[in-house]
Amino acid sequence: MSIFGDIVNKLFQKAKPDAAPPATEATPDPAAAQAAQPEAAPAPLADVDVGAVMDQFVAESGQTLNWRTSIVDTLKALGVESSLEHRKQLTQELKYTGETNDSASMNVWLHSQVMTALAANGGKLPDDLAH
Repeated sequence: MSIFGDIVNKLFQKAKPDAAPPATEATPDPAAAQAAQPEAAPAPLADVDVGAVMDQFVAESGQTLNWRTSIVDTLKALGVESSLEHRKQLTQELKYTGETNDSASMNVWLHSQVMTALAANGGKLPDDLAH
């Protein structure tokens, strides 16, 4: 499974623990999600309040994590590996074209793209994160 798919599944499972996980792989590319046919399956995160679910993950982690601005904290809250190598893999999935040795710029881009992709997959973002 892709790293982004793992993120989507963790959010979905927390939001809808009694529901079956999404049958299809989540689309990390917002443009591809918008290009989907109208009769395509519903977005995996339809009706999932990403902010509320992420706040719940942070509360349960027992750590002080700022998932709203930090990709590392977002991944830590979800229990997903947050190492530099793992984040570089995620940038490949999301088609990052910048320099991966500039981890600060990469992390800012990565956080923005993950939030955008979550919204493209039906997730409801807090107003301060919606693009």
